[in-house]
Amino acid sequence: MSSSSTLIGLDRAPSAEFDTVLLDLDGVVYIGPEAVPGAPEALDRVRAAGARTAFVTNNASRPPRVVAAHLRELGVHAEDDDVVNSAQAASALFAKRLPAGSPVLVVGGAGLYEALDEAGLKPVGSMDESPVAVVQGFTPDIDWKLLVEGTRAVRAGLPWIATNMDATVPTPYGPAPGNGTMVQAVITATQVQPEVAGKPQPTLFLEAAARYGSQRTIVVGDRLDTDLEGARAADMVGLVVLTGVHRVSDLIAAGAHTRPHLIARDLNGLMDAHNGPQIDGAVVTVGTSRARVEDGAVTVLEAGEDALDLVRAGVVAAWEHADASGETPDGQELLKALYAKEGDGPWGR
Repeated sequence: MSSSSTLIGLDRAPSAEFDTVLLDLDGVVYIGPEAVPGAPEALDRVRAAGARTAFVTNNASRPPRVVAAHLRELGVHAEDDDVVNSAQAASALFAKRLPAGSPVLVVGGAGLYEALDEAGLKPVGSMDESPVAVVQGFTPDIDWKLLVEGTRAVRAGLPWIATNMDATVPTPYGPAPGNGTMVQAVITATQVQPEVAGKPQPTLFLEAAARYGSQRTIVVGDRLDTDLEGARAADMVGLVVLTGVHRVSDLIAAGAHTRPHLIARDLNGLMDAHNGPQIDGAVVTVGTSRARVEDGAVTVLEAGEDALDLVRAGVVAAWEHADASGETPDGQELLKALYAKEGDGPWGR
């Protein structure tokens, strides 16, 4: 089901089609300290329909138990072992390669300290403590001195794992610098590239599916370059929600390896059937919406009844054109049609 590089259709809701839903957190379930509107209620409905919900995040700043507690405060059902993060993935990689108790320099926060402890390694905060490796993950408290310690370690030739390369994290005020931005500072200073443990590598998704005994798994995320690319790398169906970093213009420009299989406004899309595209030459029909690419731009032929079907038709038309020509079409006419049809929405600019 997940091999196609275009959208798929589902006659049944994903909550009925899949036994496990692996959810990203930032931009999907919450943004900063607040829940995405309607997310807790949507996940309650998904669980009531019989699917398991679990949370797979690149954010390594907090231990899983702290993340689970935060989710419960927001009204989301979450046990501590329902959370899998990239700090655990990075620590597991080092635990396979280093003797037990080995000191590892942490360029990050509490999430990495706890994950290394649980993996039987010794987290340290300075090169003066003779680390044999270095791991870097996001923390909002990172400072120049800690980046200098990381730079010293990498320049000394220590093996270096980054939990992820997310350039940004969503905030209530828009995207802000993420772990990838901080890692890039060390790359610039050392001219060395790290190994990456988290998404878009498939490890997190595959380990989570194995942990929960999943037979039919769907990945839900807001970032094409981590969540959806990771879903394809793990050969899982990926659903993108438009509540976080990437919006319609990003979908139009998506390369085949980062494309979602399903598109939804938000997590309520897990309870809906999804119309699939019908392709006739350059014309793409989804539901009662039709679009094609003309003169290098996505052109709306019929806005149809459902704005989301219009998104799907326009995006698939863009992908068909890009795959045939190697050129990404302009999406401004599609965006204008969406705003005209539905007013302010999760479409982006």
